[in-house]
Order: sequence, then structure tokens, then C-alpha cells
Amino acid sequence: MTDLKFEQKRSLSRLEAADQLTALAAALRKGGDAELELSPGTLSLRIPDDLRSEIEVEIDNGEIELEIELTWPTTAPKRKKPPTKAARTTTGTGTSTSKTRNTKRSATKKS
Repeated sequence: MTDLKFEQKRSLSRLEAADQLTALAAALRKGGDAELELSPGTLSLRIPDDLRSEIEVEIDNGEIELEIELTWPTTAPKRKKPPTKAARTTTGTGTSTSKTRNTKRSATKKS
């Protein structure tokens, strides 16, 4: 079941289609709460920073169909917890070493 569906089908001139795509691009660039003017009204969307996209071109029966689909979740993604600091380990000599520091040093030596 769909929570909400908006669909608009109409004939446009090439310039009207370009204006519609320009308005969509501006809303995407702005992000956050964006409003998109679509005759006869306005569509308000919350647009996150990360989207998934799909572009499909189909040629059939003498017509070209171009679909641009953008998808994102309706809820904010859960933030990942930051990694905890590496646990210190004790060697047989009684000194402690940090796994994180050893990794950084190894990476620095290889550069």
C-alpha cells in the first residue's frame, strides 16, 4: 500500500519541460524542505543529502520514454555510532600498546 501518490500527465513544450526540470534541480540543490511548483499546485518535499537514482530509456513503437527516478526514505537514517577507541593490550614486558596507534604508524611508514 502506498502512503501517498502524486501523478501528473500532461503535454508540455520543450521549454516547459526544461523549466520543470530546472525547478526540480533547484529544489534538489537546496535540499531540506523544498517546494516544487507544479500546475495547478505546489508539492512540498523533505529532500535529504543522499538519494538513490535510476535513469531508464526505452524506445518502443516509435516513441522514446525517458524516466528519471529519485528515491529516498521518508524517515531520517539512523546515525551510526562512532567507533569506540581501540582497547589497550598489555604485552609480556608490562608495556601497553594501542592497536590504533600501531595501525597509523604502519600506514605512515608505507607512504
